[in-house]
Amino acid sequence: MPEILFREALNQAMVEEMERDPDVFLMGEEVAEYNGAYKVSKGMLEKFGPKRVVDTPIVEAGFTGLGIGAAMMGLRPIVEMMTFNFAILVLDQMINHAAKMYYMTNGQYSCPMVLRGAGGAPGWLGAQHSQSLEAQYAHIPGLKVMMPSTPHDAKGMLKAAIRDDDPVVFIESELMYGWKGEVPSEEYVIPIGEGDIKRQGTDLTLISWSRMIHTCLEAADALAEQGYNVEVVDPRTLRPLDEELLFASVRKTNRVVLVEEGWPFASVGSGIINRVQRECFDWLDAPIEHVASLDTPMPYAPNLEKQVLPDVERVVAACKRAMYVD
Repeated sequence: MPEILFREALNQAMVEEMERDPDVFLMGEEVAEYNGAYKVSKGMLEKFGPKRVVDTPIVEAGFTGLGIGAAMMGLRPIVEMMTFNFAILVLDQMINHAAKMYYMTNGQYSCPMVLRGAGGAPGWLGAQHSQSLEAQYAHIPGLKVMMPSTPHDAKGMLKAAIRDDDPVVFIESELMYGWKGEVPSEEYVIPIGEGDIKRQGTDLTLISWSRMIHTCLEAADALAEQGYNVEVVDPRTLRPLDEELLFASVRKTNRVVLVEEGWPFASVGSGIINRVQRECFDWLDAPIEHVASLDTPMPYAPNLEKQVLPDVERVVAACKRAMYVD
């Protein structure tokens, strides 16, 4: 199976879907002439032309609204945010329009669009450009939210998002664009709402997504050296959530640690912990541990940024607390 970069997997997904469906097009800041801020759309302008790979002004709310209108008329726009820090400006469009279009028109209009781009802490960019904002979107009925953790998942999940008839928010870790992974050459699609077990285990369930999956896998390796067998579960889609996959793992291991890059209060992780506690209470042998970024704006200094973000040491410590290990 060939190994390709995370950005190349996303590029393949978009190219294949644009070849398959002439209604799919890409728009956003610098996606055409510059090949994308992170080179995700490299070569797409030459392949599809300026009517299907469209450079926009720096007006996020404006071109997101244009995408919603295009989706209402039957097209399938992929709207790229250079970073989801800038997508704060499109919350009105996504929450009051895209998410509610089908409901408020009694099914007369749907909104088959994808809002995608970079999220999370990229390193040394400070408080305004280092935020994990998936909770803003997962909170909203009518939106679907996906966050891949590998090139394989990125391609299959993005293809599913583009084909879906509802608005999908697709957040990619900014630090992962240059990471490599195996991606099949043949056609495949990973359905929305289908999670994945990244590592089998019996002693504890680690739940995470996006880049933090790799931190969890490193923590699981460290714990394995000490004799503990930890399962790592990736929901991949945060809304709708693959609850049965999570619950089945918890009922097997009886202990849970949830790890996320976002802030702890009112987070996606908090919502998942609530569901697990409610549905699996009789199977839990210890309180659920929650490892998140510290509840503070992101510092610029790299040594301070490291202290804010979850790391292997914090995850290992939380796992040991959940297993009552000194």
